[in-house]
Amino acid sequence: MARPGLDRRHFLAAAGGLTVAGSFGFAALGSGADALASGADTRVRYWNLFSGGDGYNMIAMLDAFRRDNPGIDVKDSTLQWGSPFYTKLAMAAAGNRAPDLGVMHLGRVTGFSPGRLLDPWDPALLAKYGVREEDFNPELWKRAVVDGRLYALPLDVHVQLCFYRRDVLKKAGLLGADGRMVPVTSTEEWFDVLKEARKATAKGLQTIGLWHSDQNFQWWFFVAFYTQLGGTWFDDARTEVTFDTDKATRVLEFLRKHVADGYANPGFGGTAGGEQFVNGSPFAWEGNWSVPVFDAAELDYGATPLPPVFGRRATHAESHAFVLPHQSDRGGAANEGAHRLAAYVVRHARQWAAGGHIPAYTPTLSTAAYRALRPQNEYVSAMDHQATEPKVWFAGSTGILAQRVGPVVVSSTTGSAKPEAAARRMRSTLAELLAMKNPMDGTAARGGAA
Repeated sequence: MARPGLDRRHFLAAAGGLTVAGSFGFAALGSGADALASGADTRVRYWNLFSGGDGYNMIAMLDAFRRDNPGIDVKDSTLQWGSPFYTKLAMAAAGNRAPDLGVMHLGRVTGFSPGRLLDPWDPALLAKYGVREEDFNPELWKRAVVDGRLYALPLDVHVQLCFYRRDVLKKAGLLGADGRMVPVTSTEEWFDVLKEARKATAKGLQTIGLWHSDQNFQWWFFVAFYTQLGGTWFDDARTEVTFDTDKATRVLEFLRKHVADGYANPGFGGTAGGEQFVNGSPFAWEGNWSVPVFDAAELDYGATPLPPVFGRRATHAESHAFVLPHQSDRGGAANEGAHRLAAYVVRHARQWAAGGHIPAYTPTLSTAAYRALRPQNEYVSAMDHQATEPKVWFAGSTGILAQRVGPVVVSSTTGSAKPEAAARRMRSTLAELLAMKNPMDGTAARGGAA
């Protein structure tokens, strides 16, 4: 059924009276009215959220596109990551001042009112520039489809990993003949590994850093291990909560044991886990974006997906994806240029892989250049074992779901709440969220698009 349009005034009301678009810097981002670059006949305005190492890699990829496509003038703008970015993008789309191309986390797409704040991709145009559905992991592509239409073009998969120090694990007898960490298939085996690693760890260092007080990381770890147990969230119709509190309790007890048994030091929260890893701590659970950090420190280290301690391989995964913010007059040369640019970056993602991300375009993964990357070649299998948040409007990177449920996981991991009580609270919170309406379009998850 068709959904009514959402104009800027209604969006502002739904978002709780946000200030006018001008105060969010739309004028500074440009309207495309300034002069084209020399030799160009088409401009593509592109908003992204990449800073730091990711920002450097994206700029390098855009520069390569400019060299290969001198007829297209790419005007790129980098905005602040997180909620401010999504607010600006939504308001621009609602006010018909959207860029030609944008980037989102794939988990956020369902809640971004596809069809009103996002325009669908043209598969024929993507194919014209070398990108086809069969070049992507089927489950990843499926997540980008809403109501039968493609609303996101995945650039990567970024996953949570178990980083390990080869020097420490070798001393502890925990490296295999291939120089990689010994395989682990149960919680008992995992804690045996931690026990042996602790014996080989220098004084003053914790055995593992796992962001025990961070709501986002703890939520991501929970999603991974809950998925390993085959846990579900909602029924297909999004009318009932199917969250299994018994399975959730097992996961929460597992996370809690790392702190309770002294493997993770309560005094080393946040980024201290990564710092300890650089200084000799044997393990750190971190996102793959930590690869450049540990490479720069010249560590002898490896990285695997989070251990399959519950018998099934699954590690938390999100994806950066290109989107087409809604334009009432979308089409023509700028729209084709946006398709061409997105397809180019997706197909030339070797540079992007240097930041630790797994390229979504699967032909890249079989190239000699990618297979030579370490430790990327050790965790590339995570592409086929993704643990993702449920496909509902309140999910997605740093979204409402993480904000509401993440602190509950933290309370259990750090010991301020019992795992059983935390699991029950998580279920009740999921029920509350399921009944809420999406402020982007006024619909509830209950009965919404799958």
